[in-house]
Amino acid sequence: MIADQLILNKKESKTTYKEDKTSEKPLRSVAKAFSWRVIGTLDTLVISYLLTGKISLAASIASIDFVTKMVLYFFHERIWNLIKWGK
Repeated sequence: MIADQLILNKKESKTTYKEDKTSEKPLRSVAKAFSWRVIGTLDTLVISYLLTGKISLAASIASIDFVTKMVLYFFHERIWNLIKWGK
């Protein structure tokens, strides 16, 4: 039933995101990804330091974590933005 509604809504509505006021612009998703990753990276940095005792290793881990998770979050947000459920 929910799948039918999602499919029907998709077929009935062929709008661009400029016309769809419930969608977020990609730039907003980037800003959200960046701000969340700053918080997440600080968390990773602290945990990595506590586990390794080496700030250089902790910073390396946190740097890689920052980039990969920001990219993953951006695409996660964009995919969820396509789903009409809950809007």
